[in-house]
Amino acid sequence: MSEGLPKDECVVQEVKVSWGGYIALMFAIVFFSGLLANMTGWVTAFDFNTINGKFGVVKDLVKSNFQGQGGFGARDGFLFALGLIPAVMLALGVVEVVDHLGGLKAGQKLLTPILKPLMGIPGIAGLALVTSLQSTDAGAGMTRMLRETDCITEKDKTIFAAFQFSAGGTITNFFSIGAALFSILSVPIIVPLMLIFTLKVVGANIMRFYLSKFVKEA
Repeated sequence: MSEGLPKDECVVQEVKVSWGGYIALMFAIVFFSGLLANMTGWVTAFDFNTINGKFGVVKDLVKSNFQGQGGFGARDGFLFALGLIPAVMLALGVVEVVDHLGGLKAGQKLLTPILKPLMGIPGIAGLALVTSLQSTDAGAGMTRMLRETDCITEKDKTIFAAFQFSAGGTITNFFSIGAALFSILSVPIIVPLMLIFTLKVVGANIMRFYLSKFVKEA
């Protein structure tokens, strides 16, 4: 039995967010959006790709970096993974700071009023949704707790699971594994991220439509 909320008793606590949390949230959106990538001057210090930087090239080989050219196999894969470490450290570090300042709670509070019309799930699932964008296991565990305490119905759980299953741990994976593609993107990095979110919502609504038409909830 899950710990936290008592069985058969759904306790909804209002999330209190300070003004600092909203500022942290706005900073995170701008920082990861790539909107400042083409700017000049000091404002570029608030852009993820600028701060992430790039590796220097091998002397006299201006088209190569430390990874070199023509590599293959485990050794080339190791150097590729090594190149991801700075981006992963930077992205996850910024997310932790934003979380500490209340930015994720601000996101949860702003998201709650639109969950019901957007996907048909109650607002209490907002925290689990935000969590699932960072950790698949934590999001799944919170969803299970919500169901076992009757905070959400079986139909809500199925729709929510469809949302989480597609591109699980979206934020973490996008800014870690996906960081390998940031340097070759022809659009701001927020564009593919928003596309992923959109398709996750579409998937949830396909499940929502299926359940409403073909499944009768007890």
